[in-house]
Amino acid sequence: MTEHSYMNQALEQARAAADRGEVPVGAVLVDARTGAVLAADGNRTEERNDPTAHAEMLVIRQGASREGAPRLADCDLYVTLEPCPMCATAISFARLRRLYFGAYDPKGGGVEHGPRIYSQPTCHHAPEITGGLEETAAGDLLKDFFRERR
Repeated sequence: MTEHSYMNQALEQARAAADRGEVPVGAVLVDARTGAVLAADGNRTEERNDPTAHAEMLVIRQGASREGAPRLADCDLYVTLEPCPMCATAISFARLRRLYFGAYDPKGGGVEHGPRIYSQPTCHHAPEITGGLEETAAGDLLKDFFRERR
């Protein structure tokens, strides 16, 4: 599978999140050694009444549980929106190998915007980062979601 096919799976998760009334962000965690999808989910903050139930957090938790390890150094994360500071920090703590994200988030992002978590001297691990993967599709999904609510 290609990076685009994994991101398309993340976009499917984001659409499912939107159908549940959640902000449409989806994530897919992939074992880079085998190409197997370890976890896939979308935001569930409203459903679970949990401010930490972001798509990234959910798949990291699922992946760590599945692998029986707190660090996922051989895993790549695909997420439809630039991770917030909380999720960016969790990605660092999980020691993920690579981060691929779709739309940039100038207001709430923590990777290329805001606190730029991986550029801080206190950051112990920074993944390889590719931003803008399927950016238009991810951005349109978010814009449509918020336009319908205004």
